[in-house]
Amino acid sequence: MKRALWFACLAVLLVAAGGVWAQSPQPPPYKFVFDLTSADPLDQQAVLRWIREVTGANPGTETEVVMYGRGLDLVISGKTTMAEGVAEAMNAAHATFIVCAIAMNNQKVDRSQLLANVQVVPDGIGELVARQRAGWGYIEVGH
Repeated sequence: MKRALWFACLAVLLVAAGGVWAQSPQPPPYKFVFDLTSADPLDQQAVLRWIREVTGANPGTETEVVMYGRGLDLVISGKTTMAEGVAEAMNAAHATFIVCAIAMNNQKVDRSQLLANVQVVPDGIGELVARQRAGWGYIEVGH
């Protein structure tokens, strides 16, 4: 009898706890910055997928992709095969895509070659440092 009562109490507690977990509030939005230096299509696809997945799970999340080195290829018209994915990330997930002016100069890329709404900063590494100092999470894109 005691054993049956104990199991009944345990079952009630598990059901109650399950209801609390199911109703727990969504975590507060967070901010993170991606560091993309690769022209590898797998890396570029990964960053777009991660933005979709993270903002799908937590819509208030702020994301920024900082590109320097060969990472610029993701947002250069005529080079990228993922322009639609970038535009979708900007529109649906409110992601920001930022390129480094130093890398643009080194690769002889003009601002007019960038996809619409891509921002330029003087120094991509400086942008990453500034975001981290401001409390943003940092993710290096790679596989």
